[in-house]
Amino acid sequence: MKDTVYKGCWPTMITPFTSDNKIDYPAVEALTRWYIDRGADGIFAVCQSSEMFFLSEEEKTDLAKAVVEAADGAIKVIASGHTADDHAKQIDQLGKIAEKGVDAVVLVSNRLAKEHEGEDLFRKNIEDIFAQLPGVTFGMYECPYPYLRLLDDEFLRWAATEDKLVFLKDVSCSLEIQRRRVELVKGTNLALFNANTATVLDSWLMGYHGYNGVMANFHIDLYAWLFEHYKEDPVLAREVMDHLTVWAVAEARSYPVNAKYHRNLTGVPMTLVTRTKDPSLLNENGRHEIASLIRLEGQLRARLGLAP
Repeated sequence: MKDTVYKGCWPTMITPFTSDNKIDYPAVEALTRWYIDRGADGIFAVCQSSEMFFLSEEEKTDLAKAVVEAADGAIKVIASGHTADDHAKQIDQLGKIAEKGVDAVVLVSNRLAKEHEGEDLFRKNIEDIFAQLPGVTFGMYECPYPYLRLLDDEFLRWAATEDKLVFLKDVSCSLEIQRRRVELVKGTNLALFNANTATVLDSWLMGYHGYNGVMANFHIDLYAWLFEHYKEDPVLAREVMDHLTVWAVAEARSYPVNAKYHRNLTGVPMTLVTRTKDPSLLNENGRHEIASLIRLEGQLRARLGLAP
């Protein structure tokens, strides 16, 4: 049964496409089930890894619905699709995503004010969204594209204490910021998720609630093991995190093409078609790197007693 708490390890879901560049819904269903079978606690769909800035409005809502239906209540599904520049259009996008049955609709921080605009406009826009969409459960994603807008402390404290957000995907990559945020949301329902592997274990030790990042598309089960065991076996947990941190270099190497190639080699067939990267960027050397990663994953799984 689906947990009511936001915690654990969640992938930022990639979008499989057919060879003629349409969403491959059978592959979407297979990928959703793969996440669940491998121990995901939730799924963040229609996000940047899903190439949401390159999906049509219909594709965004259809994709959100497909993931919700494929998950079938087993785990939480949250989704964004918050890409428009126009404020009224954003409200329309978010409302339509909410109608698809997701557990939370995820706001994108850089959509709420332009890079040169201040916190007053940011706050005005988000308060209007809350007012226009009563009854919708919201999360927040500090998406780095097209620019990174981290939440300021005053807003985060207000959003947490006023119960406006249930989920934050933190991309600060800063233990100092993470430590401060734990104190800001303490005693509230706002769950803090770290997107950065290098700081994830220390952020959990400080009080973060989970991991929501790119590398869960490669080995969600290893992150799930780490989350389950980091308190009872801290020495092995630190070693596992060191492996995951080294392997996270894959994020900078033709992602999401390499994630789709990885999935192809490990039981979830899909094309390498993406709308953000040319599949040819995954050259022969890149394919060898993924093959090596799969071998190393297998060795670590064997050591941890996980299924191959």
